[in-house]
Amino acid sequence: MKSVIYHALSQKEAKDSDVQPPGAQRAQAFVRAFLKRSTPGMSPQAREDQLQRKAVVLEYFTRHKRKEKKKKAKGLSARQRRELRLFYIKPEQQRYSLFLPLHELWKQYIRDLCNGLKPDTQPQMIQAKLLKADLHGAVISVTKSKCPSYVGITGILLQETKHIFKIITKEDRLKVIPKLNCVFTVEIDGFISYIYGSKFQLRSSERSAKKFKAKGTIDL
Repeated sequence: MKSVIYHALSQKEAKDSDVQPPGAQRAQAFVRAFLKRSTPGMSPQAREDQLQRKAVVLEYFTRHKRKEKKKKAKGLSARQRRELRLFYIKPEQQRYSLFLPLHELWKQYIRDLCNGLKPDTQPQMIQAKLLKADLHGAVISVTKSKCPSYVGITGILLQETKHIFKIITKEDRLKVIPKLNCVFTVEIDGFISYIYGSKFQLRSSERSAKKFKAKGTIDL
């Protein structure tokens, strides 16, 4: 076994392989170093004994691949959205008639969500559905408020944020109504639902997972 491992290449073998045949000492030094790297847990004497008796199973070193962290695409910040004026509605577009088709789409969306609004439908079920539904396009009215100037304002909801409603009135005026300290009503097919703004300070995307309490005292 030892003579086979340390066997030097003949001139013919070196010429066929296109390599320069090393000397015997260089070959022995290379093999010793190779075996030492491949069997780090064995002493030189144990390694020689293994070579005399049986084949040696060399250890396989795996290369640990560095895991590249996938960068999530970051959305625009609030400041960037303001600078780009993404949610700005131009004055020439602030017309009630332009958003009537949106209101019709919203009514159909609510009817589908509630499996049809029939006279015998439970109002509690509609209320629960509306609290988690998308309200863009709904006609909402301010019925109570600590600020008297807000009471009576009615219009189609165009934008909703965590703290405000933006609605367009029939007089083509864009109103910004804070949710805090206001009570709103939403009417569809004869059903009226109440929204207490102080308990409704959530983004529309967050309401779907929110559990609203059915009972309890509600103050403005």
